Amino acid sequence: MSWGTELWDQFDNLEKHTQWGIDFLERYAKFVKERTEIEQNYAKQLRNLVKKYCPKRPKDEEPRFSSCLSFYTILNELNDYAGQREVVAEEMGHKVYGELMRYSQELKSERKHHLQEGRKAQQYLDHCWKQMDNSKKKFERECREAEKAQLNYERLDNEVNATKSEVEKAKSQLYLRTHMADESKNEYAAQLQNFNGEQWKHFNAAIPQIFKNLQDMDERRTVKLGDSYKTFAEVERRVIPIISKCLEGMVSAAKSVDERRDSLIVVESFKSGFEPPGEFPFEDFSQNIYRTGSDGTISTPKIDSTKPDPKHSIGKAKNKLWLFGKKPKGPTLEDFSHLPPEQRRKKLQQRIDELGKELQKEVDQRDALNKMKDVYEKSPQMGDPGSLQPKISETMCNIERLRSEIHKNESWLSEVESKPGMRADRRPSAEVNHHAPHGRESPEGSYTEDPSQEHRSPPQPDPHEFDDEFEDDDPLPAIGHCKALYGFDGQNEGTLVMQEGEVLYIIEEDKGDGWTRARKQSGEEGYVPTSYVDITLEKNSKGAVTYI
Repeated sequence: MSWGTELWDQFDNLEKHTQWGIDFLERYAKFVKERTEIEQNYAKQLRNLVKKYCPKRPKDEEPRFSSCLSFYTILNELNDYAGQREVVAEEMGHKVYGELMRYSQELKSERKHHLQEGRKAQQYLDHCWKQMDNSKKKFERECREAEKAQLNYERLDNEVNATKSEVEKAKSQLYLRTHMADESKNEYAAQLQNFNGEQWKHFNAAIPQIFKNLQDMDERRTVKLGDSYKTFAEVERRVIPIISKCLEGMVSAAKSVDERRDSLIVVESFKSGFEPPGEFPFEDFSQNIYRTGSDGTISTPKIDSTKPDPKHSIGKAKNKLWLFGKKPKGPTLEDFSHLPPEQRRKKLQQRIDELGKELQKEVDQRDALNKMKDVYEKSPQMGDPGSLQPKISETMCNIERLRSEIHKNESWLSEVESKPGMRADRRPSAEVNHHAPHGRESPEGSYTEDPSQEHRSPPQPDPHEFDDEFEDDDPLPAIGHCKALYGFDGQNEGTLVMQEGEVLYIIEEDKGDGWTRARKQSGEEGYVPTSYVDITLEKNSKGAVTYI
């Protein structure tokens, strides 16, 4: 159905309709623009969310639990998902909104051209009608003047008193008016015929063609909108497979969560290597009632046959402190002796691996510098071989330093792995020979750095000098007090037996050998392991307790 045949007289309405069509197209384009902004903001918020919850720690320090790794995988997939939303926004902005706005400008220009052509045709038809109407009015006016001249001639011709010249003049005027009326008639007929022809052309050729052009333009606009609707959906449909892969990646990450593996990681991360606590021994507080020796002399009390192996009490105390309380933090030592055996072994192995990588880099750099030096020696024009010597010397120094560090850490690692506890399921040996645990392990998990300090006995002073000190009428003044963290059955001469929780007086500080001289409330004096007691010195005392 053609607008030219059906709507030949609806120029103004068609003008309004085509304007509405362009306005509607631009309205849809605005809708796409706002949808694009929503996609952009959505993608931006997703990326910010991912950034907020991504781990801030280095990769080496990230948790290795499967639940954490799965969550980080989900964050990566969500970040990729946000990227696809950005693709949707970009495609919509370029292929839909941008294309529609460009096409809208073309439609406006085309519509303006067609409407101008229509107005020109209408103006030309109006001009023809005015010419025809003017010729018609002129013909009508000339006919009235001719009729007046006819009546005037007949009146003078019938009048007796009229002169012959007046009659001739009226006759001449009648002839002139009749001739002018005939010419006006001919002109009017010609203008009428021309107007009718132009009017036929206007309504049967010009206007139908213009309306057809407007119809084609409007139909193309409609088709363009339909294509835009399709593109609007296709843009998102194209990213659905990638989005599906992102979602599948999230599901796969969820399925990779392994509770058993996480539990093993917890064990590997926090396993100390110590034995579980043993049974609590019976503590006989009535033994002091039957004590027969002198309170002023050092004597080794009778060992209760029911007293458990010290290593069990040590293990018990350690677990009591570390399992049911906050693990005390000791100073961070270079050999990691402040850590439990298993954790110390892992840290040392990790450091050895890192130093090995650094050493390999330095070796590679040294080889490269030597090759460059050989090239310079063979081709002096390429460079001075002597300029590379400082760098080569520096690299060699670094290699020696790293090798020394590796050797030192391997010695510490061998020390840890050579312990009986580490060889047998890495359990602490808790040796009680000479009354000091292997490696001088303290409740805080500290160890001596020097292997020669292991299996050390308390200081062995000269026997006569030792007796003189204790037989002195004036005992040494107390410089503080301590509380026994673990039970200790001193079997060597000069050591002091103590029960867990017992309060002793400090009469001599640890001089760096791991032993502290103490006195019981009963007056008995001797040496106890520094790591077995919690020491508090008086404010006016000199020196400080030495923790190894």
